[in-house]
Amino acid sequence: MHKTGARSLLRGVSSLPIATGVQLCAPIAGAVAALGSGGNLTIKGFASTADEKIVVKCSPFRPHRLEPPSQEVETSGSELWEMLKTMTRMRRMELSADMLYKSKLARGFLHLADGQEAIPCGMEAALTFQDSMIQSYRTHLTYMGRGGTVKEVAAELMGRYTGAAKGIGGSMHLYKKENNFYGGAGIVGEQVPVGAGLAFAHQYRNDGSASFTLYGDGAANQGQIFEAFNIAALWNLPAVFVIENNHYGMGTAEARAAKSPRYYTRGDYVPGMWVDGMDVLAVKQATAFAKQHALEQGPLCLEMDTYRYHGHSISDPGSTYRTRDEIQGMRQTRDPIEHVKTLLKEHKFADATEIKRVEKEIRKEVNDEIEQAKKDDYPPTEFLWKNTYKDGLGAKMRPLEMGQPKIPV
Repeated sequence: MHKTGARSLLRGVSSLPIATGVQLCAPIAGAVAALGSGGNLTIKGFASTADEKIVVKCSPFRPHRLEPPSQEVETSGSELWEMLKTMTRMRRMELSADMLYKSKLARGFLHLADGQEAIPCGMEAALTFQDSMIQSYRTHLTYMGRGGTVKEVAAELMGRYTGAAKGIGGSMHLYKKENNFYGGAGIVGEQVPVGAGLAFAHQYRNDGSASFTLYGDGAANQGQIFEAFNIAALWNLPAVFVIENNHYGMGTAEARAAKSPRYYTRGDYVPGMWVDGMDVLAVKQATAFAKQHALEQGPLCLEMDTYRYHGHSISDPGSTYRTRDEIQGMRQTRDPIEHVKTLLKEHKFADATEIKRVEKEIRKEVNDEIEQAKKDDYPPTEFLWKNTYKDGLGAKMRPLEMGQPKIPV
């Protein structure tokens, strides 16, 4: 990546402190490395224009008790290419997870988020890994955005020791503590007060970072959410509450569950903003704005308007409470990946042939990582009681003694 392109990519977070040793999300880390090393990213056939700065008008915002950011978003061919690759990789992972479950290689609960890729991709383009993030049980894409790999997700789904939670967490409980991702929560809404606590930790340490707490429209009426709003506002915590509104809480349409589905206004005294969650550049712009607001003025609610193509979970066909025409219409008019492809072609950073080549490479990369995960070992037998019993208590479960390393045969 050229230095000019790296500066363009970093423009969205230029006002944030980046100290020595700070760990950055992948697109930003690449830009920082380029600035320091003079490296050069070559995109086959388009190297001469990949780092050209452009200004794109993103989807409009709808503010509540605040002045919204500009719709004019600066980006570059390099950033758009990186976004396309990231979102394509995320989608291939979700489609592959569906097949793993149907072939009975993955077990337990499974909640897919294909269609919602612009949210984790756009958010990470504006954040660093010093910012905290906590998610609901729909965790795969958020985990990958926080630096996780396809292999780690696939291995966890198959209960392998190399998985994100060493094979004992499953789809709903992916964590990456080293990158301040505090995982998925299986109980609806339970992560929101914890997210306020993460914001308190940032304030206490005065580290210049913020917490981002994600939850769905199905959790938006939980009482604990409003308690979290109250304490965050009372203490001016650097907290951003992100509602991923895919319009169906399980199988219930938002209008049937909420008297006011304008979730970005539900914080009342907490400012809020509606964002087109299918527009990755709008998400990036809104996230950078929200972080700065949270650090300077306290909490903020962001409602990301998005859509999941799969049902609520693997047991939900997703077509009993909505029509197939509705799903197809969303794919044709608002798909986040297609939007970035269009931007790349309109600004002559790529053509259809080059995009297909990259998609084919990513498909192979995802398939290879999943095949590697299939070969990995399961956790050791003692993991059956790991993190459940404290060593030395003398607890017994006939014919098993907790202190024994193995189950007696």
